[in-house]
Amino acid sequence: MDIGVLKEIKNNEHRVGMTPDGVSHLVKHGHDVFIEIGAGEGSGISDSEYLAVGAHLLKTAEDVWAKDLIIKVKEPLPEEYPYLRANQIVFTFFHLAANQALTDALLKAKTTAIAYETVEENGELPLLRPMSEVAGRRSVIVGATYLEKHRGGAGILLSGVPGVAKGHVVIIGGGVAGISAARMALGLGARVTLLELKEHKMRTLEQLFGTQLQILKSNPLNIEKTVETADVLISTVLIPGAKAVHLVKESDVKKMPKGSVIIDISIDQGGTIETIDRTTTHDDPIFIKHDVVHYSVPNIPGATPRTSTYALTNATTHYIEALARQGLNGAIRQLSELEKGVNTYLGHVTYEAVAKAFDYPYTPLKTLL
Repeated sequence: MDIGVLKEIKNNEHRVGMTPDGVSHLVKHGHDVFIEIGAGEGSGISDSEYLAVGAHLLKTAEDVWAKDLIIKVKEPLPEEYPYLRANQIVFTFFHLAANQALTDALLKAKTTAIAYETVEENGELPLLRPMSEVAGRRSVIVGATYLEKHRGGAGILLSGVPGVAKGHVVIIGGGVAGISAARMALGLGARVTLLELKEHKMRTLEQLFGTQLQILKSNPLNIEKTVETADVLISTVLIPGAKAVHLVKESDVKKMPKGSVIIDISIDQGGTIETIDRTTTHDDPIFIKHDVVHYSVPNIPGATPRTSTYALTNATTHYIEALARQGLNGAIRQLSELEKGVNTYLGHVTYEAVAKAFDYPYTPLKTLL
C-alpha cells in the first residue's frame, strides 16, 4: 500500500505526519512513501532529507491524496473534502464529535477515518499522549506570556519574587496534559492547584508531586472556588472521541481576577469553558471576555512543530507500517487498539461517541469487517 504524507494547510500548522526516521523505517520494510514537496519545512525537515532515506516527492496535494493510505497531523479542512474517497484510509487527528461537516464528508465519501485520539490500549491513548504532553507544557508558557500587561494580562510573574506572592495556576484534569502542565507550572515557581475527579488519579498525583501540588476533588463547588482565585486557568479534560462538556460556567469566569488567562486544551472537542464560543488561531490567538484573556487555539503543539513532529512520529510509525503491510483488517488483528481508532468506515459511524454527538446510527466495526 502506497503511503502519502501531506503538507498541512491549517493556520500555522507546521507539523508534518512523518519524519525521515519514520520514512526510513517504512522504506526498509518495503513500502513506498510519497511526500508532498515542502511538507516538512515547518518542522525543520528539508525535502533532501526525505529523498536521502528513499521517499518520493510529489508536487501537489492532489497527487498525494491519490494514495491509499494518507498520513496527516490535523483533520482535513473543507478544501480537502473533495479528495476524500472510498478505499482510502486517512490516519490523523480528527476530533469528529465537534465537527459534523467533516463527519458528513467522510460518510459521504465512504472514507476510512482512523483518529489518533481514539486509538486506545488498556485504557491509555498512545497516539494522543505525546501531543498532550506538549500541549500541557505549552499551556503554562502561554499562560505566563498572556499574563504580561502589554498582552492584556494582569501583569503577574508566576514565580513572584521574595516578598511578593506567586501567581496561582489552576489546572482541571489530572491526565497526561494536566500532569505535564503541573510540572511546568511548578518548575516556573507558581502556586498550583489541580482538580481531578477520579480517586485513584488523585492518589497517583500525590505520589508524583507530594506537597508541592494542592489536589482537590473536581466538582462544581471546588471548581467555582478555585477559579475565583486563578491567575491562569488551564482545562485539560478530554473524553476520548466525545464532545466536551462545560465544566467552568460563565458565572465562574465573571468572578476571575481582571487580566487572568484561560487556556482550554480540549477546544478540539468543543471545549469545557462556557465563555469560549469560538476557536482562535496562532495568528490571532486570544479574545477578551469579562476582562479575562481567553486562548482557544486548537493546535497548540503546532507552535513547536519540530518537537511535536518527532514526538508524534515516534508513536505512530509502527501503526502506519502495520496498516501499509496488512491493510485495515490485518493491522487490527495485529494491533487490536487500532479498532477503537476507526471512527468511520464504508459510510458508517463506527465510534459510538461520535454517533451520539450527532444522533447518527452507530455501527460496531466488527459487524462490517
